[in-house]
Amino acid sequence: MMINKEMVRNQLYGEFIRPTNQNKNFIGIEIEIPIINLDKKAVDFNVVHEITGKFQRQFGDFKTDGVDYDGNVFSLKNHLNDDIVCYDCSYNNIEFAMGRERDLFSINERFSEYYTFVKESFEQHNHTLTGMGINPYRKYNVNEPIPSERYLMLYHHLKSFKNYDNVPMHFHKYPEYGMFSSASQVQLDVTRENLVKTINVFSKIEPIKALLFSNSVLYGEDNQFTCFRDALWEYSTHGVNPHNIGVYDVEFKDLNDLQSYLESLNIYCVMRDGAYINFPSMNLLEYFAQDYVSGEIYCNGRYRQIDIKPCINDIKYLRPFKFINLTFRGTVEFRSICTQPIRDSMCVAAFHLGLKDKLDELEDIITNDTVLYHRGYTAGELRKLLIQEKLPGFINKNDLCRLSRDIVDLSSDGLKERNIGEEIFLKPLYDRIKKHSNPGKDLINLTKNGIDIEKIIKDYGKLDITI
Repeated sequence: MMINKEMVRNQLYGEFIRPTNQNKNFIGIEIEIPIINLDKKAVDFNVVHEITGKFQRQFGDFKTDGVDYDGNVFSLKNHLNDDIVCYDCSYNNIEFAMGRERDLFSINERFSEYYTFVKESFEQHNHTLTGMGINPYRKYNVNEPIPSERYLMLYHHLKSFKNYDNVPMHFHKYPEYGMFSSASQVQLDVTRENLVKTINVFSKIEPIKALLFSNSVLYGEDNQFTCFRDALWEYSTHGVNPHNIGVYDVEFKDLNDLQSYLESLNIYCVMRDGAYINFPSMNLLEYFAQDYVSGEIYCNGRYRQIDIKPCINDIKYLRPFKFINLTFRGTVEFRSICTQPIRDSMCVAAFHLGLKDKLDELEDIITNDTVLYHRGYTAGELRKLLIQEKLPGFINKNDLCRLSRDIVDLSSDGLKERNIGEEIFLKPLYDRIKKHSNPGKDLINLTKNGIDIEKIIKDYGKLDITI
């Protein structure tokens, strides 16, 4: 049976829109953190595997959740609270994916316990963890993917940029960037009634988020950008279709508009019989219009050609990497923020959580602002300006700080209304506004002033357990 546009539309609705028909209010947090060998050598993967086993013995409720082709454990899951400790893309990156909770203090307490144990364990081998969005020691590492279905597929896709010779873009030289870049992601439950407005309004503050949270300096190669991660995504094969990455630079009128945007996305992989199949990135509707699609499958250590027949259920393998993503859980995932200095880890979730129910007030701030907005630039263009070390000349620094403070104040008001005390996690943002800085700018300035990167690594890896 031919798969028509209406079938695709209905499937997209079921996958991404229908799950928002809910009345929940949970928080999910994922924090990716670079591992660093202080000997200025590659991260020792034998040490990584040893510490994984040590963690599992210490925290007995964590059970093996993922094993690579070499028999090494790369994911552990606690089925009592759904916390996951795993490695992201490679064994150079550890991830703490915290199971959903109703408050930030519960998440922070468990994260702090896990992080402290893992960091102290690594330091026994002269390795450490630090809170940076790009690993400053990446040049020493072996940048190879975890030998598993998902990560081999992902790296194969990113390496295929040389096969795209007819696209209006250029590609950077870092297809392995997933192995040295780290993010701090937040998932929040959003009701269907608020879904469109949540995406519209939060998209407009991506420039402010860049100003407050940027922490991805390509140390040793580029000191002009405080959030080089944006370029790593945009100028990779994920960005062949610009709708798959970055800011929504359109405003949705309703759910139909949003669904039309989903239809405009590209797909580049599916699974058959437990194995991933890569193919050239193509529009979703174009994919389903074909009788067969030619792709590549990993088998016995190499890739071979395979033809597949599109199936409507392949939509579950649609993998956009927008700054704001819809998930099959009925959540909205905010994914544009770099890993923060570890002591500030909860400020990311606190910022989004406080604003989630303040959409009208947040929109009013943006609508009435003329410092940043209504100057002829889209939100995406403004974000590109604000991840540069120096502000563009048309922006008044003091007025921009006032605008940022108004938005953080609004987030604080939202948290105060929850009456839990979570507004304490916003303190780092007020400090940054006061200093007219962010962690990326701090790193650039510190290194310019002769501060050793080792000292910054140590400072950004500290955990303030007094909260």
